[in-house]
Amino acid sequence: MSTLIRAAGKIVVVVTLLAGLWSASAQALTLNQIGSFEEPIYVTSAPNNPDRLFVVERQGRIIAVENGSQSVFADLRSVVEVEEGSEGGLLSIAFAPDFQTSGRLYAYYTGKEETPAEIHIAELVASGGTATLSGDLVPTISHPTYKNHYGGQLQIGPEGDLFAGTGDGGGENDVEENAQDPGSLLGKLLRIEPDAAIPTAQVWSYGLRNPFRFSFDRQTGALLIGDVGQGAREEVDYAPAPGLGNGANYGWNCREGFLVESVPPESGCTGAGPFTDPIFDYPHEDPGDGSAFGCAIIGGYVVRAATYGDLSGRYLYGDLCTGELRSLVPAAPSASGDRSEGASVSALNSFGEDSCGRVYVVSGNGPVFRLVGPGGADCPTSQTGSPPPVLKSSFLGIRALRSKVKRHKRAFITAFVSPCAGRRGEPVSLWLGRQKIGSRRLDRVCTVRFRPRIRHRVAFRAKVLSDGTYTEATSRRLKIRILHRKRKHQ
Repeated sequence: MSTLIRAAGKIVVVVTLLAGLWSASAQALTLNQIGSFEEPIYVTSAPNNPDRLFVVERQGRIIAVENGSQSVFADLRSVVEVEEGSEGGLLSIAFAPDFQTSGRLYAYYTGKEETPAEIHIAELVASGGTATLSGDLVPTISHPTYKNHYGGQLQIGPEGDLFAGTGDGGGENDVEENAQDPGSLLGKLLRIEPDAAIPTAQVWSYGLRNPFRFSFDRQTGALLIGDVGQGAREEVDYAPAPGLGNGANYGWNCREGFLVESVPPESGCTGAGPFTDPIFDYPHEDPGDGSAFGCAIIGGYVVRAATYGDLSGRYLYGDLCTGELRSLVPAAPSASGDRSEGASVSALNSFGEDSCGRVYVVSGNGPVFRLVGPGGADCPTSQTGSPPPVLKSSFLGIRALRSKVKRHKRAFITAFVSPCAGRRGEPVSLWLGRQKIGSRRLDRVCTVRFRPRIRHRVAFRAKVLSDGTYTEATSRRLKIRILHRKRKHQ
């Protein structure tokens, strides 16, 4: 049960551990309200500042929250369409890994150009304390028949690319058979390279009904999708790094969760497959034994901050209808240990994560909460373990195509690791001073490439962490200067 306590003008929901009410292994959690908003639907932070939060309001505003004060960071209401009875609106944002230098972020919203509303994946650029729309990152995606199943999540993947989840186009049983159609961008997980000369939305995986919320495990890079079901089952899909489920078919509209017979036979299922099973699903009917049930899964995050006690390492999720917060241990082929966390939030419609791993819960009724574990609300500090084994030396090199770049243009930076054996897929990060601005995974020849935008003279370093075989390594400083045009003498 929850006890509401009003103190210093803030609402604090204290979750107490009652014997027999939920699993004895679950530890007490607290939901601290950070503010109240108009139809909030998502929350995140910038990559370089976990204490500056950004709350997405469905009608089209992005609200910055810092030190308890709120300000309008961006207002997209002039381009965002929220049709009556629809599931559209401004649905999420994602910050570019190099946001500190580039000011770029991305927004997923439904627009005013078509009826029903079409899907936009757009770029915004921040300057000072506000951001403005710079245009669509990729061509708009038509959603021509129904007003539901828009998907809506944007996330930056482990390699720094942008991922987007689209719904199947709406209606029942995916009557237009978009999810199983590789030529349609609906019912898909899409991958976009924002730094490409002409960014395009590429189908990464398919067979999804309405992947309203998905996330990447900040420690392992694994992908977890909460795919909203139809009338019988809700599911969690899982794809470990580095593959991240590229090419996976998650089964809709041929299956719902693990069920095949719940969906009427469709011609689009003939010869379809092989399918990738979910690692977990749950029913709409209450089984009466304390296990999960509901009507629409709200996918969350794998909690990694040690301050959350035994919730750390578990995937946190919820359901729109019950509002109950639950968690499980994600793994392939099956998750384990599903349990209630003893807390619920009315009108639950999203979780969020800041850049130091703290987790947030969003109620569509207005409140946004920070989830606090037994270790407190501060950003967790790194912890030392047992003495490390003797590791092999590692070298990390860095170079630029050009040492001078025109102002506001992009540098082409390559980092490379030696020795290379067995290191494909390991992450390499690029740093500007003490700020991490991006991360990519080593290719088969152990190189990664970055394209940061240059506004002034800078010096970068690349870093690779120890992998249990090789030591961590830091590259030399790579200086990039501004290329000035030579003036012509008259």
